[in-house]
Amino acid sequence: MKHAIHVAAFAAAALSTSVLISQVEQKTQRFPQFENPDVKVWKTIVMPNQPLAMHHHDHPRVIIALTGGTMNIVDPSGNIEPHVWETGKAYWLPAMPPNTLHSDINAGEKPMEVMVVELEKEN
Repeated sequence: MKHAIHVAAFAAAALSTSVLISQVEQKTQRFPQFENPDVKVWKTIVMPNQPLAMHHHDHPRVIIALTGGTMNIVDPSGNIEPHVWETGKAYWLPAMPPNTLHSDINAGEKPMEVMVVELEKEN
């Protein structure tokens, strides 16, 4: 009986530790996919409520929502522009005006996964 209790306690400790580790390790990640002089492609997994650093997009891009949700685009003043992206659909985002920045925040409770296709050249 003591052996069964020790095994159960060990299993519970191991499970709670792995859950804690998986929660700690979950962070927004960017995975380059392809790049040439015409286009740059990357996949991003955006974790809930983890704002991306302020950044700028010089070029227009297509967003393909692999896992949909609501992405808030936030400017340095705190103005929020919500974008609701449905799983499997593509969306156009134009190049940003010069000297502007924004952050992206996943407003949901689950990770969002998107493929970004950024056009490097303008016609």
